[in-house]
Amino acid sequence: MAGLGGRMSTVFKAKISRLLDKSEDPGETLDYGYNKQLELLQNVKKGIADVVTSKKRLQMQSQKLEQQVVKLDTQARQAISQGREDLARAALERKTVAQTELQSLDAQVTELQAQQEKLTENERKLRHKIEAFRTKKEVIKAQYSAAEAQVKIGEAASGVGEEMADLGLAMQRAEDKTEQMRARAGAVEELEAAGTFDDLSTLGSGQDDIDRELAQLGAGGQVDDELAKMKAELGPGNAPAADTKALGEGNA
Repeated sequence: MAGLGGRMSTVFKAKISRLLDKSEDPGETLDYGYNKQLELLQNVKKGIADVVTSKKRLQMQSQKLEQQVVKLDTQARQAISQGREDLARAALERKTVAQTELQSLDAQVTELQAQQEKLTENERKLRHKIEAFRTKKEVIKAQYSAAEAQVKIGEAASGVGEEMADLGLAMQRAEDKTEQMRARAGAVEELEAAGTFDDLSTLGSGQDDIDRELAQLGAGGQVDDELAKMKAELGPGNAPAADTKALGEGNA
């Protein structure tokens, strides 16, 4: 049962693939692929913009930390000049923390810069690839349109198109029916000339030639019997004059 199910699945997929292949328009497929590539290019550009935005934000924070480091260094120097070593120490401690954060930010900015350059290079390659695809797409669409027009013209000229094929089949069926009807008409004419239809008309009575002859013989005997009976009743000399005269004229 599993084998039968797999076979049916294969047949079903093959039929679906054939239907899709028949309904697929290469021009529409190429345009769809081109649009998807444009969407991908837009996503890459958006990614580059996000990286640049993040890098700019880190650079702004780095600039603030640099200014803070300079300010804390100045404050520490002022505190030492005024004999406030404790304040100078506090300022230097904050300066150290700011410098550590500044180093971390600089590392992140460097990493984002590398990502930006990589994405920019990918965007450039993708843009060139899409442009080449667009050119090739238009060439293929033009070639397909030309080939399709050539096929239609060839089918119309040679009569091998679907519509011409249907008309050819209809004409062949009409010719076959015409030949069949002509053969039937010839058969009817031949049977009528041979008298077959007359013989067939007597089949309903249930009599053949022998039955008809026997019936005629029986009818003739009955007439002779009635004639003899009438002669016996009337006698030779008792026939009416009119009848005798009529019989005489008839014999004459």
